[in-house]
Amino acid sequence: MTAVLLVIHLMLAIGLVTVVLLQRSDGGALGGLGGGGGPAGGFGGLMSGRQSANLLTRTTAILAACFVGSSLILAILAAHRSQPSSILEAPVEYEQTLPAPSATDGAKSAAPAAPIAE
Repeated sequence: MTAVLLVIHLMLAIGLVTVVLLQRSDGGALGGLGGGGGPAGGFGGLMSGRQSANLLTRTTAILAACFVGSSLILAILAAHRSQPSSILEAPVEYEQTLPAPSATDGAKSAAPAAPIAE
């Protein structure tokens, strides 16, 4: 399920970027070279400039809302998948102990060796 939501999220992100890039630039800070291609506006003359701007604005708002919603759903699913635990609160599971020497290991004895006298 997470994989399907992730693919939908990716498609929403690509669609949102595309719709934002299709919008006409109104600001003079970008040189005033807004898209639109003449008096008919965008979309090959099917709509006026104002109609295409309204459509793109609504589409951007809808895609943005869906993108935020899918982001929240993915975050909730990721939080429920694994609960992080603190290192300080975790019980000690593994203690490092040395194994007891046995006769089959080839060990001589557990007593320390005596120093060499000169």
